Order: sequence, then C-alpha cells, then structure tokens
Amino acid sequence: MKTLGRIGLGVLALVLVVLVGLMVWEPFFAGQGEAPQTGRAYTAEIVRDEFGVPHIYGKTDADVAYGVAVAHAQDDFFTLQDVVAMSRGRYGAIAGEDGAQVDFLYHLLDARGVADRNWPQVPADTRALFDAYAAGLNDYAQAHPGEIKLANLFPVNGKDIAAGFALRQPLFFGLGSVIGPLVSGEPLTPEHGPKIPGATPQPAIGDAPPIMDERPAAAKPVASRVNTPVALGEEAAMSGSNAFAVAPAKAGGPTTLISNAHQPWRGGVAWYELVVESGEGWHYAGATFPGSPYPFLGHNEHLGWTNTVNTPDMVDVYQLVLDDSGTRYRLDGKWVPLEHETVTLPVKLGPLVLPIRKDIWRSVHGPVIKNDKGAFAVRYGGIGQLGQLDAYYRLNKAKTYDEWRTILSRMAIPSTNFIYGDEAGNIAYIYNASIPDRPATLDGKPIDWRGILPGDDSRLIWQRSVPFDSLPQYKDPASGWLFNSNNTPFIAAGPGSDLSPDSVPPEMGVELKITNRARRAWKLMSEAPLLDRANLARIKYDTAYEPAGYIAHMMADVAALRPRTREMQAAQALMLQWDGSEDNVGRADALALLMIKPFMASSYNNVPWPDAAEELKRSTDHLMRVFGRLDPPMSELLRLRQPVGPYAVDLPLDGGSDTLRASTLWDIDPDGKLSVKHGDSFIQWVEWLPGQRVSSRSIEPYGAATTRPDNPHYSDQATLFIQHRLKPVHFWRDDVIANAHSRLVVSSAR
Repeated sequence: MKTLGRIGLGVLALVLVVLVGLMVWEPFFAGQGEAPQTGRAYTAEIVRDEFGVPHIYGKTDADVAYGVAVAHAQDDFFTLQDVVAMSRGRYGAIAGEDGAQVDFLYHLLDARGVADRNWPQVPADTRALFDAYAAGLNDYAQAHPGEIKLANLFPVNGKDIAAGFALRQPLFFGLGSVIGPLVSGEPLTPEHGPKIPGATPQPAIGDAPPIMDERPAAAKPVASRVNTPVALGEEAAMSGSNAFAVAPAKAGGPTTLISNAHQPWRGGVAWYELVVESGEGWHYAGATFPGSPYPFLGHNEHLGWTNTVNTPDMVDVYQLVLDDSGTRYRLDGKWVPLEHETVTLPVKLGPLVLPIRKDIWRSVHGPVIKNDKGAFAVRYGGIGQLGQLDAYYRLNKAKTYDEWRTILSRMAIPSTNFIYGDEAGNIAYIYNASIPDRPATLDGKPIDWRGILPGDDSRLIWQRSVPFDSLPQYKDPASGWLFNSNNTPFIAAGPGSDLSPDSVPPEMGVELKITNRARRAWKLMSEAPLLDRANLARIKYDTAYEPAGYIAHMMADVAALRPRTREMQAAQALMLQWDGSEDNVGRADALALLMIKPFMASSYNNVPWPDAAEELKRSTDHLMRVFGRLDPPMSELLRLRQPVGPYAVDLPLDGGSDTLRASTLWDIDPDGKLSVKHGDSFIQWVEWLPGQRVSSRSIEPYGAATTRPDNPHYSDQATLFIQHRLKPVHFWRDDVIANAHSRLVVSSAR
C-alpha cells in the first residue's frame, strides 16, 4: 500500500507540474520583446478638452506619436494590449479560442514576415513615428504594471506595430470571409462583382447577382464575434459607413465633408478621437484605431477625407493539385514544394494556456489552406505590401488635392473608398482599391475570376494591381455632391453625374450592390435643392427604408404568409402596417427592427435568404417574452448602454440595420433589451467657409475613455449622441487652451 501511495503522490506531483507549466509557459515561450533602438527622448503635451478628447502637441512628429500612445493608453490600455498581443501572435493567451483564430491568421498571412521584409524600405521619418509610438506604449506599461494582462507583452518596437497593420488591413476588404469558409470546408459565399461574360463558371463558389436585390443562393452564415482587435465575423461582414461631400454652391457657402463611420463601439477597430499638432507641420483632427500613431480619417487646415468600406473582388482562390505526400503542388507541369512551418498557438482555457500546434502552408500564389475538399491557395490585392504605413502619414500632411491624390495613386492603401473635401471648394470620391490586374482571357477564352481557379497554370497568377487611373473616380461633379454608403461606386453623384458600370471591365470585380442607405441618400440628395446644414442633418439622421430591394422582398414574403394562430395573425397585420421608418414613432417599429436584420444580412453578405415565417415568429416571441405585447415603443427595446460604474448610462436609440442613422448590430442583454454595439460611431462634420478657418464638430456614442468606468468621459457624449447633436472640435490651439480641462507633459527622458 505504501508503494501505491507513493505512486499516487508521484502522479499527483506530475499532474501539478504539468498544470503549473500550462499556466506559465507562454510568456517564456514568447520571449522578451525589443524596445526601439532610437537613442532619443520624446516629449509631448497632452491637453484634454471638456469632453476629454486629447490634443497632443510636440516639437517633432515623433514627439506627437509618443504622446498619442500615452494619451490612448490613459483612456484604453485594456484594448491597446489586445492589439499589441495580436501584433505579436499572442492574442490567444488573452482571448482563448477566438484569440487563437486571430493568431492563426497572423501566421497564415505571415504578418511578421511582411513587416520584417518591408520595414527597411519604409521612409526613416515614418519608421521614427512608429518607434516613438511604441516607446509611448512601453513607458505607460512600465509605469502601470498592475494593468498588464500578459507577461512579456512589453516592450514593443515600431516593427511590432507594423505587423499589426499587415494583419488588419486585408481583413477590411473581406479576406476573412474567404479564409473562414476554406478553413472549415464550407462553401464560399458569392462575390459582389459582376458576372464575366462568356466565361465558363467554375465550381464551388457561385455567381454574385448583378444587383443585391436578388435572393442569394444558400451559403453558411458568418458567425458573430465580439471585440476582437481585427474585423472578423459578423462585425466584419456588416461593416459599413456613410460619407458625404458637398461643394460650396450646393451647400450654400461652405465646402462640407461629413464622416459617418460605422464601426464596433468597443474593441480594436473602434474609433478613438484625437487632435495632433507638431512643430513640423503635422496638424490634424480625426480618429484612429488602437495601435496606430496617426489618425486614419478627419481633416487638417486645408483638406479632409473620410472612408467607407468597399467590396471589389480583391481575392482569388486557386485549387492546387498535390502529390501523394501533400507537400508538393503541380505548376506548369512541374512539382513545386510547398513552403511549410509549424507554429504554436496559445489558447487560454481558464487559468491554463494550452499550446496548440498548427501547420502553415504557402505556395507561390499565397497562403494555402487544406480541408476535406482539397488544398486552396489564396491571393489578394496588396499581398505582401506595407506601403500603407507611410501613405496614411503623408495624407495627414497633404495640403492640396493634387498632392493628396498623388499619395493615393501609389495604391499603397489596399482598399476603402476615399471621399474628400477642401478649402478650395473641391470635392472628390476615389474608389481606392489595389484590384488585381487580371487577364481577361486565357488561350482566347474568358476567365471566370468569380470562381475557384486552377492552381497549376502560372498565367493565372497576377503580379500587380490595375493602374490607379482605371479606378472609378469623381471630382467636382455637376450635381455639387458626392456620397457613398457601401454601395456600388456607379451611384454616387446624382442623375447625369454618375459613372457608368461599363466604364470598368468586369474582371475588376467592382461591386454592383445597392444598400438601403444608398437608395435613401441618393434619393434625398437628388431631391434637395440646397444641401445646407439643415437638409444634410435631415439626410444623415434619416431612419427610413425605401420600399425596394430586400425590404420589398421581405414585405412580400410577410404578406404571403398564412399564419394559423391569433398571435401570429396579429404580428403579420402589425408588420404590414409598418410605416417604413425606425424613428421610434410607429407601433410596428420594434417588430420591424427585429425582422429586418437577417434580411439585410442576406442581401449585404450573400448568405441564405431567411424564412419570413420563422423570422416573424422569432421576433414575435422576443417581444412577447420581454414586453408582453407586440407593439412596445422601439426606444424601450433598442438601447445605448455603458453598463457599469458611476457613469453608467442606459438610453433610447433610433435607427436600424442599414438606415442612414445606423444601429446595425446589438447584443441581447439578460433583460431582453438590445444593447447596440455597432453602427453610427465616430461622426465628424467639417466646413470650410471662404476666408475663414476650418471648423468642425463631432460625436461618438460613449466618450473618450470607454473602458474606464470611473472616468467621467466613459459616457459623457452619450446623451448628445442619442439627441443627434454634435460637440465642437477644438482644432486651433487658442481654442484648445480656452477649453482645456487638463494639461500634462509626458516624456521618455529618465
């Protein structure tokens, strides 16, 4: 018995050793990061206005970048750490399985390799900006060790931050929606580009409808994912924005630029507002994402721009022919070895972190994914490039339209529409995208670029992007206005000013989809004789749906139902009485809000068309369970919530999925209320009046410090946000000082 006891104790000791090892191995495996080797000190002043928005000043641009990191960490170090972990392939050690999926993408897309290979070519002043930003994060982490989530996460350097850019940018044009189904072996969803005339359709991917009014073919819906530091899942699939630019004559005086971004309200792709100014001429007001040393949209003294997501066919999938070993693929009649590496993904599970080994494969085409149906290589626009690091920085400092357009013409920023306005009265819209320069034919036959391509013919492996001038573009249209709401670029400027879809070849894959927001914006802006402040505000905050497209199809399906129970008959009757707006006025607004989102998702993402009977029952059951009635005020259902602390808020919202006033996605809270998490986020309204300094106003759903419940700026913009009101942007230093609520000098000097 003593022997058995000793064996039992030995086994227990071994188990304890293993458990302890699983608790502590990951930081040691990851190793210590490296701080920037710049040999210089940084000093910045952070001035916060009445809403806590940081205004960061420094002698040099690098000083300002250092201050950006410190200011953002003061407000949201929690999220910044997620982004840093993602940038080092360690997010699974924080976020478990969801984080490990991000880490898998990090390795599959070779984000670190892209950063390593491109970093030496990045201009020295841009590298200095990124290193200074990294230094700011390091200094904050060192000063606040109690806030650190993961050991050995800091220090970081500029190249680490660059790796995060390499991972995140391709996901904005939908790469994740291709990789996800390939990994799981599910069918790929149809693409948004037009059919290729005369091409023989390829298997397994399907054809996109010519306009997104058609009911799409069956495909697996995209799973929801919350608060990741990259755009994935439902939040990526439903990402969007509105943008408006109006020339002085049409606006009644000023050049007007309205940025109305739709992003998650929390997490690594939530907007953070700031103003930067240096002694080297960098002066810009706008918003950024966690992990960036500069704003991505906004305005300087002379010009400004905003972005909306576009969805051209940026991704091509090739089916490879492998040999029996699975390690070589056939190309032009020869067997070529696949590149291979095995990586370790950390997966947090309670107090443990499990090491999960994964194989990563690559071919000359790009990353390779193996599933039960074969091996598939993925190639996408901007693959292996990192010129965006410098391009955004230069755009911040551009002074004229020609300078700004020249920077964009590098095509270093792989995707997103740019809508522009300036002090000279110019407005513009550039459908920016590094669209692959694909051959139209092969051996005299059209190529179906909408389908899966054979991977054994190198002639199908394109090497460059289409020329910049071939992209759809507008400048100063006769209508005097431009807009985009994640719709086709061929509806942008009104009757007589819109470009023709025939202006680009079909192999470019420029989308033809039309969102409800686009229908409404185009109609309302076309009808308005003057697009002044009042009319533009009415359009921007519009909550209506046009009785067309997927809305018309949904309502027809509801009308065709033959419900058997009184409750469902009452629900059908109420839905058919809906006034077509989500303005918190009509009796059917709450029911329509719940009904519309899956139909909008089907149209927006080419996923299965919902069953109207099932959706009406789901919506009815929810309202009866929560309210005991079918017609509660929508404002009691749809809420803006910051849930904890002394500055918690719980406020009514308006708008719906795909209205110009957007409340796109929500979580269902335990009380059954809908807590919005994605929709109208950072809004900025910029005006240049002749002979006057630029002025702007802005708003965000919560405030500057969204993860600091004890900070008054946790939620201090929420009331203004629900009231459709904007706050002033203090762009000029005299205005900043007059409205300063705090001033702090931060420095890396020891």
